[in-house]
Amino acid sequence: MLMLTDKLLIWLTTGLLAICTIFFNMYLLLVIHRSYRKTHKMNPCDFIISAIAVASITLQILTYFWQTIDQIDIVCKINYAEAILLVLIFSLKLVVFWSTAFLIFYYGTKLVVEPVSCYTRIQEAILKHVHIVLLFIYISGFVNCVPLLIMVGHKNYTSTIADCGTILPTTPLEYIYISYYILISDIIPCIVMVKSSISIMYNLAKHLRNMKASSNGAHGPKLGTQMRVIKMTLSLVVIFVLFVVGDMLTMATVVLMMQNTLYLIVLIASIYTTVSAAAMVYGKKSHWKELVASYNLFLDEYPCISGLKVSEVKTEPQDNEEE
Repeated sequence: MLMLTDKLLIWLTTGLLAICTIFFNMYLLLVIHRSYRKTHKMNPCDFIISAIAVASITLQILTYFWQTIDQIDIVCKINYAEAILLVLIFSLKLVVFWSTAFLIFYYGTKLVVEPVSCYTRIQEAILKHVHIVLLFIYISGFVNCVPLLIMVGHKNYTSTIADCGTILPTTPLEYIYISYYILISDIIPCIVMVKSSISIMYNLAKHLRNMKASSNGAHGPKLGTQMRVIKMTLSLVVIFVLFVVGDMLTMATVVLMMQNTLYLIVLIASIYTTVSAAAMVYGKKSHWKELVASYNLFLDEYPCISGLKVSEVKTEPQDNEEE
């Protein structure tokens, strides 16, 4: 059971994470919007990243809003409103994870060359309807979380502290639903990401071996920004796997021990959205280069902290930002 001091500390930490998450995701949205204004078109990769950014920003705002209300409403006057906020938070959490899994699936399909088969045709069909897939993810995310309202505890007392707006299972059906939610929000997206990452690593190793053989070992193979995208994709998978471990452990305390650890669940989700947003910015060289340049320009205004400058990325001729 989390004490009031623990909740306050998590609330402050979530606020700092929210600032970072909003900054990175707003940066992504602004850069993508500027590119769209120049070319009047948006590639599927940018559209998926935009969907993730919007969901992540909204998730962080609602998370901090819920925690703030929980800190203020110590007598559970607006308990049901807090429960609705929790349902929205869990819905957006589901949207973010599935959208990220879809992004990894997209990169895996684009970066990996496979023989034409029934599976590859299904992949191509899915990627031709990115907008519809993302719309389905958003709608299903909210629909799948509506049953959480049934599990609203009007007043759950543990020790001497009242937990307002908590969602705790009490019946067999509710336990089944929580297990179902963990399956669709953590396990299945993780399987999709890991499968795609394994395909990427296998084909990357094969591709590098072929390139090295064709050059007779004269020089190391260079893939430019394609390698950067691969690193970003694999980083997102590692980040998500670590998150799944932490999320499932905290969810287990809710299901098996009947403890209110929702603060920890939303904190872990906040950490994930922050780190994954930073990874997506780093994944596109043009985005990262511009961000570093802006950061260094800002430090130029304050000579006393100029030592915090980051070395800027040099553009190489072979680097092409192709998604």
